[in-house]
Amino acid sequence: MAIQFIEKDDLPVSLNTMQMHIAREALDEDGRLTAVLNQLGVKTEEEGLYLIARKLGLPMADLAKSEVPEEILDGFPIKAVHRDGVFPIGSADDGSLLIATCNPFHIEPIDALAAILGRPALPVVVLPAELAKLIKGRLGVGAETIEGLLAQSEEDDGIEVLEEIDWDQSSDAAMAQEASVVRLVNEILTEAVESGTSDIHIEAQETGMKIRYRIDGVLQTQPMPPEINRFQSAIVSRLKIMARLNIAEKRIPQDGRIKIRVADRAVDIRLSIIPMLHGEGIVMRILDKDRMNFTLRGIGMDEDIYKMFGQLIKLPHGIILVTGPTGSGKTTTLYSALNEIKSDDTKIITTEDPIEYQLDGINQIQVNTKVGLTFAASLRAILRHDPDVVLVGEIRDFETAENAIQASLTGHLVFSTLHTNDAAGAYTRMIDMGIEPFLVSTTVEGIMAQRLVRRLCPHCKQPYIPTPDEVPSDFPLQRLLDSKEPIFKPGGCRECRQTGYSGRAALYELLIPTEEVRRLAGQKAPSGEIKKLARAAGMDTLRDNGWKKVLNGFTSIDEVVRTAKMD
Repeated sequence: MAIQFIEKDDLPVSLNTMQMHIAREALDEDGRLTAVLNQLGVKTEEEGLYLIARKLGLPMADLAKSEVPEEILDGFPIKAVHRDGVFPIGSADDGSLLIATCNPFHIEPIDALAAILGRPALPVVVLPAELAKLIKGRLGVGAETIEGLLAQSEEDDGIEVLEEIDWDQSSDAAMAQEASVVRLVNEILTEAVESGTSDIHIEAQETGMKIRYRIDGVLQTQPMPPEINRFQSAIVSRLKIMARLNIAEKRIPQDGRIKIRVADRAVDIRLSIIPMLHGEGIVMRILDKDRMNFTLRGIGMDEDIYKMFGQLIKLPHGIILVTGPTGSGKTTTLYSALNEIKSDDTKIITTEDPIEYQLDGINQIQVNTKVGLTFAASLRAILRHDPDVVLVGEIRDFETAENAIQASLTGHLVFSTLHTNDAAGAYTRMIDMGIEPFLVSTTVEGIMAQRLVRRLCPHCKQPYIPTPDEVPSDFPLQRLLDSKEPIFKPGGCRECRQTGYSGRAALYELLIPTEEVRRLAGQKAPSGEIKKLARAAGMDTLRDNGWKKVLNGFTSIDEVVRTAKMD
């Protein structure tokens, strides 16, 4: 049978009558046992549900390891899934329909379904999180809304918009404020925040609307019911209203910001809308400060890199650059560095576009190009405020680069970012902007290039020894064989949503210029020559750092190959 049932022989024999009563009240009240685990004498919700199921003579299934047939919903009333919290998962040997439920005390709906379907039904106890995942996987995010949220009573849906919403009296606005649309958008946002999504992509295509979440740096398509396509215009309008944008304007790009509270956490969402061929496309960046750990230790910096970078950020003056593509963690590294050095006797001012996170003890300026407050203009003003440390969000042009150079020459420590592929490329990038080579070579004190790779899930990663044919030519296979320790590849389990990965870590390439490197940079040498010289002086490249993380069991070979180019 495709359904995997759970057997636990190491648990207490049974729950007593009082404990069963406590469990029933907890499940009826909020559908979870989390708050009463101690009273039940168990450590996990799975153990509690298993004991309840055993007491009631019902089986318990592990949906994460089970195969639910695709055609199982044929003829099954979909409204019962959302109304009663049940889902068909297979057939027993006697022909009975197996119906998953999180509340084994509430089986009346299952009996009613048996009568409607004309076949026996057997309740099967499952974990709430696994049932919710199964429902979303088969019916899609928002299916509950489409099936009948208009008919439901108003109730708290777990999301609160923190800014007052204004809307006009147009038909678009009226549709966007309908209860079903509001709940559908709230469900999309809540699901994204709870799954650790960094970006939500809502794309208008010829076949309809497509929603993708970027989780741990990789886009994952979210299953959606086909009926959601008729809500496409209303969803866009609702998001525009939440971001205080012009809902009637559909011809030009718009940028906005949404502040919401989800599960008692304030979350900032940056929204960008662009007109596409088949409608407006939306990308939302989710900024969840509670999930961030702005310390150099917290972002997983290697010990040797941490020591060298820690010395750099304590210098009295000079320029420190962090380079990499969009989404490689540059801002997180810089925020962590500022948190490391901030104190009551140090004044730190930043100029950013946008300010991603608000940091205590640090003065932050939001760039506004519409009124002339550019990076360069704000940097000139900052220097009149007597700072010790300055962060420039990005060096994009000659004027900003020139002002950063001057700030470093007048005794300030300047942090900034550049979009280059490696550390050595920062020299040629700034020289290409028009800065004199000798100024670049003398003021830049350190360059950190970085990329983000997914961490292997600690619960399911699988050890193995690769063959020479399975690894890239620059992989230190001999070092691996000499150590006689395995490396790991992704598996897939309940904890990591079957992806094999959980969270991310950074690959670092830290170039601290020697006199020879400064001389080459001052002579406008190609970045390849500078990189070669830095490697000879002991610099690890991104790829080198990636192989260290593979050998240490943090990530996989595939992840390093995906994110870092061979040197």
